[in-house]
Amino acid sequence: MKDPDPKNEPLKKSWISQRKAVRPKAIGFAQEELINTEFLARGQTLPLVIQPTLPRLSLSSWAVNNREFIQTNCLKYGAILFRNFDVDGAAAFEQTIEAISGKAMEYRERSSPRSRVQGNIYTSTDYPAEQTIFPHNEHSYALTLPLKLYFCCLLPAQQGGETPLADTRKIFARLDSRIKDRFIEKKWMYVRNFGDGFGLDWQTVFQTTDRATVEEHCRSGGIEYEWKAGNRLRTRQVRPAVARHPRTGEMVWFNHATFFHVSTLDPSIRDGLLSEFRREDLPNNTYYGDETEIEPSVLDELRTAYMEECVAFEWKRGDVVLLDNMLTAHARRHFFGPRKVVFGMAEPYTRIDVDVLQNSSIASSL
Repeated sequence: MKDPDPKNEPLKKSWISQRKAVRPKAIGFAQEELINTEFLARGQTLPLVIQPTLPRLSLSSWAVNNREFIQTNCLKYGAILFRNFDVDGAAAFEQTIEAISGKAMEYRERSSPRSRVQGNIYTSTDYPAEQTIFPHNEHSYALTLPLKLYFCCLLPAQQGGETPLADTRKIFARLDSRIKDRFIEKKWMYVRNFGDGFGLDWQTVFQTTDRATVEEHCRSGGIEYEWKAGNRLRTRQVRPAVARHPRTGEMVWFNHATFFHVSTLDPSIRDGLLSEFRREDLPNNTYYGDETEIEPSVLDELRTAYMEECVAFEWKRGDVVLLDNMLTAHARRHFFGPRKVVFGMAEPYTRIDVDVLQNSSIASSL
């Protein structure tokens, strides 16, 4: 609708009245006039890409008025890539999380090294650039987990460093029914050993130096614990391998059984650890829930399923990715040159499919 001549007052009033009559609600206005939606490639719906039609549009300002639109599409597609919005640093990134999901969560019951950037914004996993990170869902081993994950690229790598994504609904659907049935029946077990000089120590993982605080966390979280000589700790936790999404009702493959299994490690790291430790003393390892070994052929099929469902894109400065943590697994490719991707978690959800033990202690100090 063209603006009327400002000198023509009756026509101007009529034009204003028409504009008021047809003005859409905030979310409709945003969809039609402030953003475009598309996909990265034909036939690929992960992730949905949202881009502004205006220069320097603040992502947090747009998002706070379009929260329902964002949440609906995140549940539908599993991930959203916000590209070419005005996101110039960690503070703007944290504001975006708050606009969509509320306050970012603190990183607790840690499994990987991360550094705090500000507030509850952290670096993405601080592994060496030459290492890849296998696809996984954040905190699938925990009683309380984040339903939403956020990543923001402040500096893309010169080469590589992508964050591949994989739809866990599709992973679940493609697995052999015998494998799914076995894991549904047995669940999976995560065994961790702290204090042996490899991986994170228990003080970092639980963010405390107090044993009693660790024990209380384990009791409330359904984790068996065992204090060993030299202030070392072993934990075991059994979790379902399959979950029903609390909002969509869809069945998803949701576990770290493949990620933390020793056979998934790079051969040079795996062989070094196996030469140093007995299997029960490895920093991380997984089993069926009855503590029997997961067959190599099963692990091979699981790794294949994850990798064949992965899709990747090149990071651009200012990109923000929102993931539904139960619908979408994420990974990292190796890279060259400096790279800075920051990370945040939100929307805590406490699982109702995990047994919480009355007494999680399985042994006293040895």
